[in-house]
Amino acid sequence: MQLETYISDLLYRYDCVTVPEFGAFLTQRQSAQVHQSTNAFYPPKKSLSFNEQIQNNDGLLARYIADVEKIPFETALQNLSKRVKSLKSYLIEGETLSLDNIGELALNSDGKIEFSPSYHLNYLTDAFGLSQFVSPAVTREVYKEEVETIEKVVPIAVTPEKRKSKSYLKYAAIAVVALGLAGFGFNNYVNNVDQHNQIAQEEANKQLENEIQEATFIISNPLPAITLNVNKQTGNYHVVAGAFRIEANSDKKVTQLQDKGFKARKIGQNKFGLHQVAYASYTDRQEALQALNTIRKEQNKDAWLLIKKLD
Repeated sequence: MQLETYISDLLYRYDCVTVPEFGAFLTQRQSAQVHQSTNAFYPPKKSLSFNEQIQNNDGLLARYIADVEKIPFETALQNLSKRVKSLKSYLIEGETLSLDNIGELALNSDGKIEFSPSYHLNYLTDAFGLSQFVSPAVTREVYKEEVETIEKVVPIAVTPEKRKSKSYLKYAAIAVVALGLAGFGFNNYVNNVDQHNQIAQEEANKQLENEIQEATFIISNPLPAITLNVNKQTGNYHVVAGAFRIEANSDKKVTQLQDKGFKARKIGQNKFGLHQVAYASYTDRQEALQALNTIRKEQNKDAWLLIKKLD
């Protein structure tokens, strides 16, 4: 039984996945962070933890195993119980359990389970496609302090200018003449512009009428109809490539996957309002799981399986 795979699948959608008689894996959302000294940006994520005290069976994990493996719920519960006993025996023998994309479990000196989470996978679907990066430091110059320093060294003195009482009349007369000449020239310029715009508008109208006549002639002689055969994707098992806040990004992702040969399509919005894109959809669970494993190995380790009936 690939127990860690089933737990990993459920951690994308639930905040608590309980393994009966063993413990529960919990997730908690963390906001994006910026390291002050290294200027490293960390995207938002779900932090992963383990609580040994929560062991009651809520049926979530067993029901998912039964649905994927096509077995009765009671059989899935029995297989899960056997797997838990095997894990406990490994821990008692002093071994460290390594669960892919989840973390490591080991017993401490007090006989309690210690958990070290894995940081290779971000279970927050809102942060899909975001990765850590380092930003260059922003340098800021304080100009106010520099100006204050200069003012202390070189004080600025303002001396009022004395003018003769009647000198302003001479400059006012010159300004009136200049404005009159400028107004006359501006009126001639405006008239020329209006005349030019009117001629250009008439030429544009003639060109538009010719194009409309040509378009009407083409429409009146329609081409023969072409029949296209389109294969519609069906199935309730979808290998999800990602979820996008902006729908245009989901359309771009579909085009990229189709160029690679996948039967990609959009499969609607999730409860968070994100547009989901699938590599392909399948009617058979086993076929979907095989495709998921291949895609995780060759294309995208973050791909996951969604079981959903589309309208």
